[in-house]
Amino acid sequence: MASTAYQQAQQEGQGVVRAVILDAATHLLVTEGPAALTVRRIAGEVGCSTKVIYTLFGGKDGLSEALWLEGFARFERRLLAVPVQDDLLAYLRAGLEAYRDYALAQPDYYRVMFQGALPGLQPGPEAVATAKHTFELLVRRVQGCLERGLLRGGTAEEIADLLWMAIHGAVSLEISGFFHEPEATRRYRALCSSVLSPFLLPPDLPPDERTTP
Repeated sequence: MASTAYQQAQQEGQGVVRAVILDAATHLLVTEGPAALTVRRIAGEVGCSTKVIYTLFGGKDGLSEALWLEGFARFERRLLAVPVQDDLLAYLRAGLEAYRDYALAQPDYYRVMFQGALPGLQPGPEAVATAKHTFELLVRRVQGCLERGLLRGGTAEEIADLLWMAIHGAVSLEISGFFHEPEATRRYRALCSSVLSPFLLPPDLPPDERTTP
């Protein structure tokens, strides 16, 4: 008899069990809607008892917040995996590429995080702080470009907000099936360039004119 996803995960530890349950819950949520997100249904999909889910998450509310947090944890790991570069503008662009890569690789979690796949979810203050920390990675990369004199004309928060607004719209359309390769990649990069363009400094600008706003 083939082993269940839960039985296979048990051999690798509780962290893997937790991830398997969250993946199953997220997939159910996105494919069948919030009504499918019951402890019993998730347990059936994974092949574990409902007690396992209650023990790990404390019930449906805890599981819902855990889904949201897991999405941001995976998102942060993907952003942090971008190799640091001396060229800070290239490093910023690589981070924007990583944002899209994450959304395409984890569309179910992306919908939970940013597209309201869990109606009524009210994450607690700790959860919200954790999610905001991920966005600060983008702010810090923009700030680095400002300090190096590669960008000007706005604060790090303002430029990061504009980038986020643009790239979120782009990946949301793409994971919903409105754009396909190779056009999707070209248009995404053109979008990132168009948002950054007003803040870019001419490459031949004297060093004393490269100042932070």
